[in-house]
Amino acid sequence: MSYQDENAKTVTRWIEEGWQWGTPIDHDTYEKAASGDWDVLLTPVRKVPHSWFGELKGKKLLGLASGGGQQIPVFSARGAICTVLDYCQAQLKSEIMVAEREGYEVRTVCADMSKPLPFEDESFDIIFHPVSNCYIEEVRPLFRECFRILKKGGILLCGLDNGINYIINDDETEIVNALPFNPLKNPELYREDDGYQFSHTFAEQIGGQIEAGFTLTDVDEDTNGEGRLHELNIPTFWMTRAVKPF
Repeated sequence: MSYQDENAKTVTRWIEEGWQWGTPIDHDTYEKAASGDWDVLLTPVRKVPHSWFGELKGKKLLGLASGGGQQIPVFSARGAICTVLDYCQAQLKSEIMVAEREGYEVRTVCADMSKPLPFEDESFDIIFHPVSNCYIEEVRPLFRECFRILKKGGILLCGLDNGINYIINDDETEIVNALPFNPLKNPELYREDDGYQFSHTFAEQIGGQIEAGFTLTDVDEDTNGEGRLHELNIPTFWMTRAVKPF
């Protein structure tokens, strides 16, 4: 069993326990989105500026590791033609449930984003990729795949961790781990409740997008949304907007 299989089991358990990122939106939220009152998250707290998307109606949008019935229903309500790829079947079931409830179509794909993505070249106008790179060991190949499947002028929106959460203890009062955080190389770091998670550097995540061919156009930071680091306003995530040049 691969570490990704273990992670899929872990996420399924989190959903059963009421995980925030596995709870689908309700009907009222969908209706508000359809009428123009909407927001989505790439990171825990900060809302993604609407200007980062441009016009959504008619755009082919991929939710990359974005299952759970949270963002994709909003994009569908705004008129986007949506596909969602996730490695967890339970997250995809939520997508299908919301789509059936609200009467729109969504394509769901169960696949491992640490492997080549199962799409043709230049298939999408937008890729929406909330924080999830922390569940794969290597991120540069993923950015190359995103570049491949985006149309020229296409937009990549990412939520990215900056590594700080992996160096501290549970109550966020001490530095207890070195970087990089990689439980495959240091099994002592593995905790069953958390699955396999990995820190990634600025060079891997920002540099990796640039190396793939993207032009970075916007960046922002965010906190955990709760806990001591949040109270101290210490950023633990980045969100980025990058474009595939014409």
